[in-house]
Amino acid sequence: MKEKYNVMIVDDEYLAQKLLQDYVSKVDSLQLVATCSNAFEAMNVLKEDVVDIMLLDIQMPDLTGLELVKSLEKKPAVIFTTAYSEYAVDAFNLAVTDYLLKPFDFPRFIQAINKAIGNVHPKAEGQTRKADTVSRSSDFITVKADYKLYKINYDDLLFIEGQHEYVTFHTTQRRITALFALKDLEEVLPEDKFVRVHKSYIVSFKHIQDLDKSDVTVAGNKIPVGSSFRDVLLARLQQA
Repeated sequence: MKEKYNVMIVDDEYLAQKLLQDYVSKVDSLQLVATCSNAFEAMNVLKEDVVDIMLLDIQMPDLTGLELVKSLEKKPAVIFTTAYSEYAVDAFNLAVTDYLLKPFDFPRFIQAINKAIGNVHPKAEGQTRKADTVSRSSDFITVKADYKLYKINYDDLLFIEGQHEYVTFHTTQRRITALFALKDLEEVLPEDKFVRVHKSYIVSFKHIQDLDKSDVTVAGNKIPVGSSFRDVLLARLQQA
């Protein structure tokens, strides 16, 4: 499996381009090769560069995203990014990877990207990707993901967000996405420093600022608290 996946953004709206550029930059396995404002620019890029994943708007001047995909003999994994739901059937008839309806958040983007990577490198029958690895030390964990080894100090780790088969480590400096089960990380992380607050979240006890009926604030981020986790979290806070 290749280390980097080349991504092209095709959208005629500047703000949409910037949001997608920001999302792409947060995923270490993605490499942005071009940002295009129309389908004709995109066709020129496809002639010159290898593109694995195309993030494509539908409503664009002169040539729509649907028309662009229909014109391509060999196409990358296509993720439509559009504000219009009525083209979904036409899009999936073209065998595209996913259809993101604007506005969409980063977890939904990650889900689409994972599907696209699976289309670029389909799994052999009966084959599954091995989980990334994590090892624990007294003051930090090391995470091996995307062919890199990351050192994450416990003091810098704000919270961990589960996203289907993947998790994202939110630290004071960056985000790191890796293939893990959140329950496995719960067993690795020191219990006195981290606490599970939701089926999709583990948070740093040190960085908790306040707790209300449904959320806990961690370094300015509102994190939902599941009803089955609330009593444990409340007891921990009262003991602190």
